[in-house]
Amino acid sequence: MKKQTAGRDNLGQLAPKFAELNYDILFGEVWSREDKLSLRDRSMITIAALFSAGLYPQLKSHLVLGKEHGVTKGETVEIVTQLAFYCGWPKAWSVFPMIAEV
Repeated sequence: MKKQTAGRDNLGQLAPKFAELNYDILFGEVWSREDKLSLRDRSMITIAALFSAGLYPQLKSHLVLGKEHGVTKGETVEIVTQLAFYCGWPKAWSVFPMIAEV
């Protein structure tokens, strides 16, 4: 797995402990448990969670990461289409341009 450094790169000066937890625990330990869930599955779950919460800046980053983990554009469109009925139609309208860009 490619090491994710966004937390350390973006928050290391401001919130070093948060950056450490993000880097070492979230991505270092949780995401690396590929014997429990594949990176592809973790990406799809994370995309769904961020979509449902409307956390678009983080969602865009995870759309890129999902693509790296093998989640296809078609699968991402299907995830958003499914969730639009449960989480909000306007959210889907907001996310589809991001999918097209990624």
